[in-house]
Amino acid sequence: MRAIVCEKPKKFRYMDMQNPKPEIGKAIVNIKRIGICGTDIHAYLGNQPYFDYPRILGHELAGVIDSIEENSLGLKKGDQVAVIPYLECGTCATCKKGLTNCCPNMAVMGVHQDGGMVEQLSVPIQHLIQTNELTLDESAILEPLSIGAHAVRRSDIQQGESVLVIGAGPIGLGVMQFAKQKGAKVISMDMNEERLAFAKQWANVDKIIHATEDPLQQLQKVTNEELPTVVFDATGNSQSMMQAFNYPENGGKIVFVGLVKSDITFSDPLFHGKELTLMASRNATKEDFEWVLQVLQSGVIDAEGFITHRTDFNQAVDVFGTWIQPNSSVVKAMIDCSSKGGSSCNTEN
Repeated sequence: MRAIVCEKPKKFRYMDMQNPKPEIGKAIVNIKRIGICGTDIHAYLGNQPYFDYPRILGHELAGVIDSIEENSLGLKKGDQVAVIPYLECGTCATCKKGLTNCCPNMAVMGVHQDGGMVEQLSVPIQHLIQTNELTLDESAILEPLSIGAHAVRRSDIQQGESVLVIGAGPIGLGVMQFAKQKGAKVISMDMNEERLAFAKQWANVDKIIHATEDPLQQLQKVTNEELPTVVFDATGNSQSMMQAFNYPENGGKIVFVGLVKSDITFSDPLFHGKELTLMASRNATKEDFEWVLQVLQSGVIDAEGFITHRTDFNQAVDVFGTWIQPNSSVVKAMIDCSSKGGSSCNTEN
């Protein structure tokens, strides 16, 4: 089979390698869709923390089971599946408490070990979600949407609350969608006018704020001086994350969904004066995947509209660099590995 390997920053190449062999407790999946996320882009550019080269990227994955043993999940050959790419140890105190998303021994596919930019992938059976009732595209966006869903679940949003989501990239858009599912009034903030327009159209946010134009004043205006009770920052930008402390109402919450490799500082008198709650949100759990699966099955999320750019497996190496250009207008890019997409992948679907 073929794989796409990131040999070093800004260097992809195709590589021939052996197909995975059956193992106890694992299924072999024919990969059909590979979503591209910020982690892949950071790795390609050379600024992904805790990352080694060469590496096969890819963790937003959908495919069809090629082989599998009898299992308690009832999965079988031919089932369409999405992949939960966070491989927890299952034995530490954190995992035993059900917090598998922040296992200290976590290995993420495509980051800490080789991922899914391959024609076939061996995956632990417990890390597969059956998605026969979804399209392949919907299956592939299950993972990034689950990150947003996890953040919303962490925040314990109540119906009618006012919520600000800073950052209208794919993760922020997922937060917006699932905050709306909880009945919140959602405000989107970003520096990019195109992304704000996309958030208004795709996530049906209630208000938009351009972050370059005195955002606090704009926020006070659109909320009639009653600031949001929950603020999510999905930018992964330290300056934005530090500014986020200005935006919640007294007694409110801040949820950092984006990760940045630097220190975050804030004014303690402001933090204490408002009696704020600061939370982190990392990855997602199977419970989050199952919630997103149900919402996607209901048809209220426009998966096709979420995916703005697409290429097939054979063209991905040449096309990938164009997706990171400032004028590309990419929201979510997808590599199509099905026969319809024209790649050399093994199994048609």
